[in-house]
Amino acid sequence: MTFSLAPTLAGFAFGLSLIVAIGAQNAFVLRQGIERRHVLAVVAVCAVSDILLIGAGIAGAGFIVDSAPGLLKFAYWGGAAFLICYGLLSARRAYRPTALTTEHSPDPARIGTVIVTACALTWLNPHVYLDTVVLLGSVAATYDTARVWFGVGAATASIVWFTALGFGARLLRPAFSKPSAWRILDGAIAAFMLALGATLVVQAVNS
Repeated sequence: MTFSLAPTLAGFAFGLSLIVAIGAQNAFVLRQGIERRHVLAVVAVCAVSDILLIGAGIAGAGFIVDSAPGLLKFAYWGGAAFLICYGLLSARRAYRPTALTTEHSPDPARIGTVIVTACALTWLNPHVYLDTVVLLGSVAATYDTARVWFGVGAATASIVWFTALGFGARLLRPAFSKPSAWRILDGAIAAFMLALGATLVVQAVNS
């Protein structure tokens, strides 16, 4: 299989356009990056999940999502419940913020929870199936035999984005030395999660 630059670059640009916009997943990666807690694990989960979803889209799994409204309805309700719960937890953190007064060291006891949360924010989001599997898969199909390189480009975009977001977030640590900064961040995350959860409820009812 001969390398094709144009489809790869197109896939990279298209992949970035889907994941750069602020979302529940990106907000979680950003917070973990600022705290420096299990960043590598979070980045790996998000990137690998995206790669698997992109692979499914390239392989033509989009028609399954299109033809299974029951599956999407389940994802809407599950995603809504999770996002609302996460939003309430963020609101509680905003109510009682803490400052970064010392360097955080990895906490092995929490890594499982962090990984589960990262997976839930990815796989319980019904839009990830519509965007990454259906939409990206449809665009990739227009490249015929070169669609694999389109997928490689999109997968590369995910790896680059999550790595930059997760490990680049540490540059914001000085700004979060005060509890007020965490109150603003967690308040914004809470509002975003609750709003997104409410949107999924509406979509589940109407689907």
